[in-house]
Amino acid sequence: MPGISGLALYLPPYRVQLADWCEWNDQSWDKIRNVVGRSFRMRGPEQSVYTLAANAAWRLIQAYDIDPRDIGYLALGTESSSDNSAGSVIVKGMLDDALAAHRMPAMSRECEVPEYKHACLGGVYAMKGALRYLATDGATRKAIVICSDIAEYERGSSGEPTQGAGAVAMLLEAEPQLLHVDLAGAGSASDYRMVDFRKPFARFRGQPSRIDGQMQDLPVFNGRYSTSCYIDATRHAMNALLERQNERRPDYFHRVDAVFMHRPYHKMPASGWAMAYLFALAEGDAAARAELREYCAQAEVDYDAVLAEIGGAAPDMRERVHAGLSGDDAFPKASLLLRGLRNSDFWQTMVNDKLSLGSEMMRDLGNLYTAALPAWLAAGFVQALREKADLDGQRWLALGYGSGDAAEAVPMQVAGNWRDAAARINFVEALGDPLDLDQDQYVALHDGRVAALDPVPAHDEFVVDAIGERDEPDFRDVGIEYYRYVANGHTLNRTR
Repeated sequence: MPGISGLALYLPPYRVQLADWCEWNDQSWDKIRNVVGRSFRMRGPEQSVYTLAANAAWRLIQAYDIDPRDIGYLALGTESSSDNSAGSVIVKGMLDDALAAHRMPAMSRECEVPEYKHACLGGVYAMKGALRYLATDGATRKAIVICSDIAEYERGSSGEPTQGAGAVAMLLEAEPQLLHVDLAGAGSASDYRMVDFRKPFARFRGQPSRIDGQMQDLPVFNGRYSTSCYIDATRHAMNALLERQNERRPDYFHRVDAVFMHRPYHKMPASGWAMAYLFALAEGDAAARAELREYCAQAEVDYDAVLAEIGGAAPDMRERVHAGLSGDDAFPKASLLLRGLRNSDFWQTMVNDKLSLGSEMMRDLGNLYTAALPAWLAAGFVQALREKADLDGQRWLALGYGSGDAAEAVPMQVAGNWRDAAARINFVEALGDPLDLDQDQYVALHDGRVAALDPVPAHDEFVVDAIGERDEPDFRDVGIEYYRYVANGHTLNRTR
């Protein structure tokens, strides 16, 4: 069974401490810390989604001693692409420059270079594509999947503290060293949700030019509605997965050892996972419903009202928009039940214990969109290695989500020889020693006034060298990015 053999991260060196952000914006630090996290990263003046991706992939190649000629599949999952034609081939070009600078062979011309897009789920779809490649015509090759994104929100919006930027590259092989991925046992779900979270091109009409030459990629979103969509999509993906399992529906939740989910902010996965279990109880047998009744009694919430809300047909999320209910919680009774259970034994065993591995480390990454889920997997392995945990053969679950919306519930099993591969994960190194931005620097970087910020010197990485401006009859490159590879502070190669 093919799966994941390596993980590598790249985070830009510009950090916003959320404690500082709360002070600038007169927000509650206690609330932000508990709900969102501790800090987030921002892409720098010489960075784009493609340089972030290439930097993560370059670190993966180096850390795992990958022969670039063996790579037959290089996929990019992102919702931040700025080119509507080319995709991961841009990254391939940068990697070939770095390989040439280090006198290493170039990647094969036979390498496939797809890009996957579906909000934050693009990376999971790219991973599934890579696994199918390895299971068929690419069985003797290696695949690399890069999840790279830049999460930007308008200053003053509810999403502002959930920003982030970074990339994670995954090495996938037919004989994996970290995680066997059971695609045959996975569950999928999708349904169109109109105004959940979108990025229409109309946002760019009349957008003021930025000194850094980039576009402001601010999404159109409806926060409360998006939360309800996340919960509903997770429910359906889990239902699809449970149909493929040979055990009683609620039993799967108990027997899985660790859960890793898409995390737009710290609190969301806990709510999503707990709600998925409540759905399983409501849709289960008499014993399952008796357990749900007991929880309702503990939380002093009406059982019949909860069962009526989550035990029958799922809400029609599009109809809720037409009815003007998109701003209301689609599951108010169940949400009330969860709040009543947060300090219970149920919450400790079903939520905290299942979602704890690597979770604390993720508080310093912010929202990485497609890269959030694989980054959490990386953090889990790093924590387990540090604590000398025994993961051999553990059952893990990866729950991905993409607004709009779609979800994937993918069962995995930890490989017996995971320690050697986990020791090469650069999570701690990626955190590095970042530059903490003050308020003026943050505003300048957010709004594209890069002249107000001196770039952190590049080291063994790719940066944007220039952005094309020529629009002449014999040559046009308007908006096309050119890159350079910088090793030890010196430019060695340019992608032009």
